[in-house]
Amino acid sequence: MHRDDGDPLPLAWCEAWGEYRGSLEKLVGALKFERHDFLDDALAALLEDTLRDRGDLAFDAIAPVPMSRKKERRRGYNQAELLYRALSLRVGVRCDMTLLTRREERATQSTLPKRERAANVRGAFAASSRVKGKSILVVDDICTTAETLRACATALGRAGAARVCAITVARAS
Repeated sequence: MHRDDGDPLPLAWCEAWGEYRGSLEKLVGALKFERHDFLDDALAALLEDTLRDRGDLAFDAIAPVPMSRKKERRRGYNQAELLYRALSLRVGVRCDMTLLTRREERATQSTLPKRERAANVRGAFAASSRVKGKSILVVDDICTTAETLRACATALGRAGAARVCAITVARAS
């Protein structure tokens, strides 16, 4: 996956189970905005299928895309955290919320024009030095422009992660 300017993602690979439209859009939206947290395991099963089909479960840890504390308090939960915990149980890979943190609240990506999204998340994340030499899988619900995943992977790479991959339930077409 490349940005419009041709800059490749700093990820070994990035996968999504399906396209963000129709029923999948409604399911992800229900998890994300309607607190249908009972969907976490079913959606994690889709992620597990994607990982198994890819044949790559060689991760030291799984990390969710972090949400700002303020936004998490407003929403009451982080949907990426729900997904990563359920996925961790399914594939037997340790989950660790402290590997990747959000430095500050920024504008919600989905509210911004595509051209502004990269600048909005640039430098927004910090990674723990505990990722050094490790293989990390980043989990999120939706990949629209991939700028959030790019920012997370950049932070993990700067902290010394040996390999960073990403998986989402859906990707925008």
